Amino acid sequence: MKQAKSNVKRPAVQNKRLPAVSGAPGEVRIISGKWRGRKLAVLNADGLRPTTDRVKETLFNWLMHDINGATVLDCFAGSGSLAIEALSRFASRAVLVERDAALARHLKQNLQKLSCDNASVINQDCLSLVSAKATQQYSLVFIDPPFRKNLAVPCCQALEQHGWLTEEALIYLETEKEVVLADMPANWRLLKENIAGQLAYRLYQRS
Repeated sequence: MKQAKSNVKRPAVQNKRLPAVSGAPGEVRIISGKWRGRKLAVLNADGLRPTTDRVKETLFNWLMHDINGATVLDCFAGSGSLAIEALSRFASRAVLVERDAALARHLKQNLQKLSCDNASVINQDCLSLVSAKATQQYSLVFIDPPFRKNLAVPCCQALEQHGWLTEEALIYLETEKEVVLADMPANWRLLKENIAGQLAYRLYQRS
């Protein structure tokens, strides 16, 4: 895998607030790739925050040289927006982990609508999954847990400790902006970071 270019940016605060998830199911849009422009329904669920198009576009600009052929693990998959965007841009395969049974079923339905045969959904608590010894390794991991549940850093630690990552894996982490990241794995190098409203998003590379 080609290493992402190191270019850590100082956070630039934006005033745009994240849209609330409420009422009837919403939609997420696939920005680019073979499913460009397709819209997928998103169920309303407690703590679910589909990544905004603006943040997602920045993220995949960061990853543009590393998506093709990547093996993807989407922790706390929720809407599945990140993994599906990666698959649209020719990631080789993806595993989406979602604890909520209704969301997991809906993810499977959306993958079927796309005739996607190189992705699977695991209906399991993500921390429980990655706290066990890995059965396969991933070159690109998305971590976007519910806010204020103390899930981000323990997930990162477990991925590193239990062998889920390839040697130079890229890890995308999306959290509330005030989260403390003092105990991140020491061998993860911060490549890029930014702030958008209430969230902070960062890209790391394992070394």
